[in-house]
Amino acid sequence: MTVTLHSLVFYAGALVILWITPGPVFIALTARALSGGFRSAWPLALGVTIGDIVWPLTAIFGLTWIAGQFGQIMTVLHWVAAAIFIVMGILLVRHAHAPIVGANGRLTRPGLWPAFSAGVAAVIGNPKAILFYMGVLPGFFDLRHVTGPDIAAILFLSALIPLMGNLLTAFVFGRARHLFTTPEALARVNIVAGCLLVAVGLVIPLL
Repeated sequence: MTVTLHSLVFYAGALVILWITPGPVFIALTARALSGGFRSAWPLALGVTIGDIVWPLTAIFGLTWIAGQFGQIMTVLHWVAAAIFIVMGILLVRHAHAPIVGANGRLTRPGLWPAFSAGVAAVIGNPKAILFYMGVLPGFFDLRHVTGPDIAAILFLSALIPLMGNLLTAFVFGRARHLFTTPEALARVNIVAGCLLVAVGLVIPLL
């Protein structure tokens, strides 16, 4: 392997922050868990995992080709990744009390297959996921030199951490539906996530 352990650890931490940052997946999981409990939400979490494999693969192979054509692109992307984290964090903190947009019917339609397919759609079309994997992932790894085991490790973390987080979200919201629906609680989540995003953005240039 060419990727270092500390790079994988920092990447894993960034995935955790990505998970706790509210977005379409969070909205859909919350809505399904609040309406039907864990049983209604876990298929959506599995569907999200498909996108969490597709986007890193797209980033790795697409950006590796670009890097081969333009030698300095990885250095630029490294700093772009840091800037993206910092800007996202600041915006999240500034708008911490803004209401989260309601989930649409397609994301919350009852049934196993609708839930799974909604999870795939939520992450494939999620700007936050696209921005993270295409803009931030290169800040953690030099994609010009990744090997098969490197790619396997990156994909493993990309799939496992959001899946475990999403399953935890579905379980917690399903079991304690009345505790996490107030604007104050959601604002606290936004502030914590925003601060963590800024912190990771400041650390990326040191990797």
